[in-house]
Amino acid sequence: MTQRSEAQGSKYGTYKWDDGSDHDDITKIYVQYSPKGIHSISFDYVKSGNPSDGSFHGLSYNTCTQTFEINHLKSEHLESVEGYYTDGIGFQAIQFKTNLKISEKMGYHEGGTKFTLAVAGKKIIGFHGSFSVETVDSLGAYFTLITPTKMEAKGSKEGKEWDDGVDQVEFTKIHVRSGPEGGIQYIKFEYVDKDGQLKDGPIHGSISRRGSPHVFEIKHAEKEYLVSVEGFCDGDDEYGVIQALQFKTNIKTSELMGSYTATDKKFRLWANGMKIVGFHGYAKTNLSSLGAYFTPLIPTKGGCRVIKAGGTLWDDGAFKGVRKVSVIYGSSYIRGLRINYDNDGKVEKHYHGRASLSYSSSAEPEGEFMVDYPNEFITSVVVTINSNEVTSLTYKTSKGRTSQTFGSKTSDSSEFVLESKGCVIVGFHGVYHPYEITGLGAYFYPMPLPPAAEKLEAQGGAGGSPWDDGSNFEGVRNIYIGTGEIGIVSVKFLYENDTHEIVVGDHHGNKNLLGHDEFKLDYPCEYLTSVEGSYDVVPGSEEFEVILMLKFTTNKRTSPSYGLDDDPSFVLHKEGHKIVGFHGKSSNMLHQLGIHVLPITTS
Repeated sequence: MTQRSEAQGSKYGTYKWDDGSDHDDITKIYVQYSPKGIHSISFDYVKSGNPSDGSFHGLSYNTCTQTFEINHLKSEHLESVEGYYTDGIGFQAIQFKTNLKISEKMGYHEGGTKFTLAVAGKKIIGFHGSFSVETVDSLGAYFTLITPTKMEAKGSKEGKEWDDGVDQVEFTKIHVRSGPEGGIQYIKFEYVDKDGQLKDGPIHGSISRRGSPHVFEIKHAEKEYLVSVEGFCDGDDEYGVIQALQFKTNIKTSELMGSYTATDKKFRLWANGMKIVGFHGYAKTNLSSLGAYFTPLIPTKGGCRVIKAGGTLWDDGAFKGVRKVSVIYGSSYIRGLRINYDNDGKVEKHYHGRASLSYSSSAEPEGEFMVDYPNEFITSVVVTINSNEVTSLTYKTSKGRTSQTFGSKTSDSSEFVLESKGCVIVGFHGVYHPYEITGLGAYFYPMPLPPAAEKLEAQGGAGGSPWDDGSNFEGVRNIYIGTGEIGIVSVKFLYENDTHEIVVGDHHGNKNLLGHDEFKLDYPCEYLTSVEGSYDVVPGSEEFEVILMLKFTTNKRTSPSYGLDDDPSFVLHKEGHKIVGFHGKSSNMLHQLGIHVLPITTS
């Protein structure tokens, strides 16, 4: 249902206008302004799936024109508008915010009354307002609920189609039963609906057989929610079933429910910057397929700890992340902040307190803390205060790094921490007096998920049986290579997972081999980037080709050639990525080798 907000701004607008509320989304905003204020504004829309150009509201003068684009095809939508106006004069400045980025401030803000157009959990799909001869005077908006994005079900269409819809506000429990001979027998969800009532969803699949029950609990009262599902389905696109499932929230990951083989296909239900609010799929005697509904995640504004009454409020809003923080500090308190944010790939700078002045004293030290965005995020800030101001700041990141302490902890200092479990800091707000910071708060956003590993096709011959060590690893620690008279007899790999546990892979090839060569990596400083190899037909056989030689390259060095010293006939590599897993084919020899890769994020 569409909600219409009253127009905010000056009451003296001569000409009223209304773009209506029958739009799907807003795609582009044009603003014309000069030092006198905002002169005209226009919006491009999507209507019934087709682009719809809007009209300019206002009159064009010798002005600057600024545009702000919104990519609705990537689930970006307009959330809010902020601006400043003076009665009888009109708009002086305006700024737009989507779920993904914030526009630059358009116009010239020197005082005036601040207004905001926003409704929690809804997006803007239309505007109305008024203008006079020289300026835009007022602006109102039409809001509607954000429509969840439906992701296609992974698996087969065997059995009956089911759809739990999107009435779920948050999930509380997920029930799964896996069969002793493989396959997920059923799945069921418990959740809180939009009225705050606990609901027990229907069972999808069969409960008439014995199996292993699994329960994954989600603590929605502690702001935990579902962000992704990984799973495996067998290779039959028509009659196949889901073999294993694993669920991930913004805080934790479930056990692997069920089991899978090397021939099963891996899938992932995930969308960057979104959470799961519903499921659908097919089921018969087993769960045949699983799909999901997603809605965008919204940054949350944490409270501001204010130390001294009065002062000037400031609020940077929420961005994609923080790139750099500079702190100006004296002997006993923080004087100013300079913060560089990432606004959809562009750096946006904000200054507060002493940092906003055009001069600074050489007696005032300034410290700087760089963040390796987008591979690193600020996760918390340790703040010490006395009875009048902030005395020190210490920043911590998602990579476990800690900045120096800017300022000093005095004898009368106390401490508090800006942080939210499972989240990163994407913006700051606070209070300052003329020469010191006297209050600080933050905006929080769920910790971005790492990208899914990409599987590169195996190289080699057609013989042997398939195997796959998987891709749920952070890197490779050791490689063991067994060689024979005609080539590579076996391989085995040691991996490290995201909890820093060592995972020993299976032997692939001749498991009874007594000796082997070892290539040991200086993990985590050293990681595997490529593999070279060659393969050919086994002498005396016209059927099976085997791997003859392998050579491994890391970010620091290249291994010797293992096997027959032959010219390489293939290279397993992807630029900008590291190898985190292997797959292939083997018998009593190694016939094929392929890799799983992830983007390199280690400095």
